[in-house]
Amino acid sequence: METRQRIAQATAKLHGTVGPARTTVSAIADEAGVQRATVYRHFPNERALFDACTAHFYGLHPLPDLTDWARIKDPDERLRTALAELYAWYGETEDMLSNTQRDAAYVPPQARARFLDYFRSVREVLVRGRAERGRARARAAAAIGHATGFHTWRSLVREQKLENEDAVELMTLMVNGAGLAPRG
Repeated sequence: METRQRIAQATAKLHGTVGPARTTVSAIADEAGVQRATVYRHFPNERALFDACTAHFYGLHPLPDLTDWARIKDPDERLRTALAELYAWYGETEDMLSNTQRDAAYVPPQARARFLDYFRSVREVLVRGRAERGRARARAAAAIGHATGFHTWRSLVREQKLENEDAVELMTLMVNGAGLAPRG
């Protein structure tokens, strides 16, 4: 395996196990089987190293493709499909997401922005075509934002012990309830 790739792979492994805040160049070098100087030779700064780590990780664990969801006409079916795919991805990437969110201050702003932009786009795709208007639409959009969040999935699946399918159904019901006109 190419040295640069080994270093990126080692960085991703360490980010997923100990997190970015606790990942040192020495640990990366040890994990990759190279000298510290080799890490610096291939990656002159932290951003370059983080970008390579991120590319490696997403190569193995690509984010769900929201363009597929956008083709689904029925908003509830689109929401269920998106949540099922996101929740499966969260289960697959839980350690990495837990560590990188815990250590967000150590994640380069550009990487955080790309991740947040993806979830803004997810919300836009999932709100599109919904029947709600005005305040009801704003509540439904907020519920969608909540339903698509990693911490929501983790609470429902890990803490409350729901299966992914039950969590998807519960969040679909929440979104639909949020879009109803308030009583009284």
